[in-house]
Amino acid sequence: MTVTDDRRDVRDRRSGRDRFSQLPFAVVLLVVAVAALRIFQYHWREGAALIGAALLLAAVLRAALPTAKAGLLAIRGKLVDVVTFTSLAAAVLYVALTIIGGPLGS
Repeated sequence: MTVTDDRRDVRDRRSGRDRFSQLPFAVVLLVVAVAALRIFQYHWREGAALIGAALLLAAVLRAALPTAKAGLLAIRGKLVDVVTFTSLAAAVLYVALTIIGGPLGS
């Protein structure tokens, strides 16, 4: 068996449903990209709140989806992932919503 045959054999065994297994992670990254855009436009508080929302979205998706469909959102066990994402979201949202003034002044 040549290397090409081996790769073709692996590709043939893949199922179509694996193609969308990273979709939840991509959705979370899309929200983070919008947050980065808002931060670059000097709306850092809105951007930080969007990052917190992305973390909450990651927690909801990790809780709702089975591990096989969670893609890169599945890092540890489901409970650990959900608690970690929720805790980080709460911390980011707390900072974003309570800091007043600051060097960017918005």
